[in-house]
Amino acid sequence: MPVQTARACWFDRMPRIKQRFPHLETRKAPSLIDHKDDFVAYLAQTHHLTLTEAREEVDDFLYTESLHRELEQQAV
Repeated sequence: MPVQTARACWFDRMPRIKQRFPHLETRKAPSLIDHKDDFVAYLAQTHHLTLTEAREEVDDFLYTESLHRELEQQAV
């Protein structure tokens, strides 16, 4: 699978990520799934956050995503 396709896949699996982090560019952002530390650094740079703030934002986002998935599974 080409790198751009792999990047698009993780991005597409989390549609709310663009709402939470509006300055993300799919082609430039490292995979949150495969390279979390690189993604945190990218997020800090593009959203003018410290690394600690970016890490906390990512952890919060992943937690809320897990809740969304849980609710979606229960609705089925």
